Amino acid sequence: MTDTAVPKRRKTSDAPDAPSVAPETAPDKQPHAAPRPKDAPRTMRELRLARLGKRKPAPKQDDNPLREGLRLERVPDPSVLVLFGATGDLAHRKVIPALYQLWRTNLLPHDFVVLAVGRREYDDESLQTEFHSSLEKYSRVLPLDDAAWRGFSGRIRYQKLDFANPADYDKLVTVLEGVDKEQNSRGNHLYYLATQPSAFAEIVGQLGRVGLDHERHEGGWRRIVIEKPFGHDLNSAIRLNREVGKVFRESQVYRIDHYLGKETVRNLLVFRFGNGIFEPIWNRRHIDHVQITVAETIGVENRGAFYEETGASRDFLQNHLLQLMSLVAMEPPATFDADALRDEKVKVIRAIGEMSTDQIRTDVVRGQYGPGWVQAKQVPGYHSEPEVDPESETETYIAARFEVDDWRWSGVPFYLRTGKRLPKRATEIAIQFKEVPHRLFQDSHSDPDPNLLAIRIQPDEGIMLRFGAKVPGLGIDVRSVTMDFTYGSAFTVDSPDAYETLILDALLGDASLFTRADEVEGAWARVTPIIEEWMDEPPPEFPNYEAGTWGPEQADELLAREGRKWRRI
Repeated sequence: MTDTAVPKRRKTSDAPDAPSVAPETAPDKQPHAAPRPKDAPRTMRELRLARLGKRKPAPKQDDNPLREGLRLERVPDPSVLVLFGATGDLAHRKVIPALYQLWRTNLLPHDFVVLAVGRREYDDESLQTEFHSSLEKYSRVLPLDDAAWRGFSGRIRYQKLDFANPADYDKLVTVLEGVDKEQNSRGNHLYYLATQPSAFAEIVGQLGRVGLDHERHEGGWRRIVIEKPFGHDLNSAIRLNREVGKVFRESQVYRIDHYLGKETVRNLLVFRFGNGIFEPIWNRRHIDHVQITVAETIGVENRGAFYEETGASRDFLQNHLLQLMSLVAMEPPATFDADALRDEKVKVIRAIGEMSTDQIRTDVVRGQYGPGWVQAKQVPGYHSEPEVDPESETETYIAARFEVDDWRWSGVPFYLRTGKRLPKRATEIAIQFKEVPHRLFQDSHSDPDPNLLAIRIQPDEGIMLRFGAKVPGLGIDVRSVTMDFTYGSAFTVDSPDAYETLILDALLGDASLFTRADEVEGAWARVTPIIEEWMDEPPPEFPNYEAGTWGPEQADELLAREGRKWRRI
């Protein structure tokens, strides 16, 4: 039998040679992955070297010995600050002086414009003249730097705008487009609402209607700064948050509380979390109680109509005092960014126990000043102040006892107080430590006071630590002594104003020192029940403390019933 000839397949130039395997012994065909190139990295070393090879070496920069030791500040992006309420008191006293200082110290970009918006008839030159007069009164550094003022004033524009007129916002869009092109501000806008709180919702809504809230894909950002008070109770704060949230994302909203911008308040975080010796004793096992005081010598300062609607509870307790309390009591954040920091503050506010009716009556004291003497000057009582109802029931003083119901602080009372027409202007956080468990030095003539840590926020910013020490001489006599640190003498530099810090942070997009929506609502949830309880019962016999004293006697009794007393400031 002769074999039948099998025709051979012609070999093409691009086909691989067929494997020389007999058909009956060939394995089943299975899909195979594409072969790896021979030069593909496989080992960790090969992978690392391959990645390094893709990186471009950084250009070598010449060393500059003049830069050694200098702290380089980050300068904001080119931008336009749209100042609503530019003709009002807040703009003249705080915002414009802060912007001038930032410009004078080269912390603002060259391509920067202040677009002042108000309802009065001004032009650029007349408004610049008024701002110059205000700076001569309120600037932190005097005399004014003429060269810095010329550069700053050249960047001030004025636009007349009625907050309730939609057509004026359409004009504002055109004006901002022109300013962006002229100054190369890249569409970056910071809207600052230095207006009456009643105008907040209207302005925000109109900005949304004309699209001025929209951030551009090529990088133009839009942010809004809203001054306090943010609502007048819990329901109004929720409504305002809802109206703002319809237009701006939470990351675009900066609710300002100027106390958080003070240098010592910011240093409180460094003091707590940058030093290893304090955190282990920052708890209920070592701390007896905490006192937070915000005292003012001034009265209502021709703001009687405004103060009649706010009082000490809305003006200070809901924001400044609870903010300071949250910074003292917060847990260490995971990272030092805005959300992590504010998450911990919100936890503290939520952990403050809600007061029952009986607790409000016993743990909250309200007062109103009468005529008296402050700093050797005779002053009128609150009822005699301009624009104040002669039968007003508005409180000018409040003291309250709170507790934080969590693992760290359970059982530690926080005493908060604030008032007007007090003997001294001072803001202080006092951490009172527990007494020693055993009196070891029986021969001492007197027992030293328990250890105290006092953080002075204003004036004379600094930190004081009180401890016991032996008096020089024979025998053992223990006395209390203090170590006192002040910023002015330690660093020999002026601390920036709080508004300088906060405006710069808003331009940089750092929201760490601004309050979040849930933080505001949480604070109102603790204060609103107090205000509502006062509505249901008659007020104390107002006035109940004399101007120039430290408040009503009931405030002293608030601590005395637990064997404590207010620290003498």
